[in-house]
Amino acid sequence: MTSGATDQAEQEKSGNLSADIGRDLRAVRQSKGMTLAEMSERLGRSVGYLSQVERGISVLSTEELRQVAKLFDVPVSWFLVLSDVPEEERGLITRAGLRRMSGEDGEGLSEELLSPDLSGSYEVMRSVFAPGARSSKPHLRMTEETAYMVSGQLDVHIGKRSFTVHAGDCFRFQEEEFYWENNSTKPAVAIWVVSPPIY
Repeated sequence: MTSGATDQAEQEKSGNLSADIGRDLRAVRQSKGMTLAEMSERLGRSVGYLSQVERGISVLSTEELRQVAKLFDVPVSWFLVLSDVPEEERGLITRAGLRRMSGEDGEGLSEELLSPDLSGSYEVMRSVFAPGARSSKPHLRMTEETAYMVSGQLDVHIGKRSFTVHAGDCFRFQEEEFYWENNSTKPAVAIWVVSPPIY
């Protein structure tokens, strides 16, 4: 391959990554219910610049990417994982070693996105609840959520009702207060389907 062809291939790869980061930024922002103007104010960047980033025209600096990740409470790698995904698989396939982690929220919960991206009408997540962990407070989200318990057990509180769910059980709630507790000595693992996407 000639030097010119190599440079062109690198530029195309960089452009694709910029477009991917832009799409992911828009999807995360929208999933959090934040407008472009609100994000602009929180980051101290112009609406026009951030709009160009979301469209893949402008590129975030490393420091700006860190600020964006902090704003949306995701690791920086959330936006970079697609750089390792072959172009023909993007938006279609999520490989086991390339799942996006949303990190631990301090409650003993770690989650990873199983969906290829957040552009659809729902997302699929894998959640691991540490033994003895619990929600710090009830959560109320404008979502419909269904969870399948892969292993372990979880005490779930939906509205004013409480249940203990075990491996093989499913539960669902929609726009109701929800919190959870893992009162067992083993981790609990669940697969969630959430609509609309929230991460």
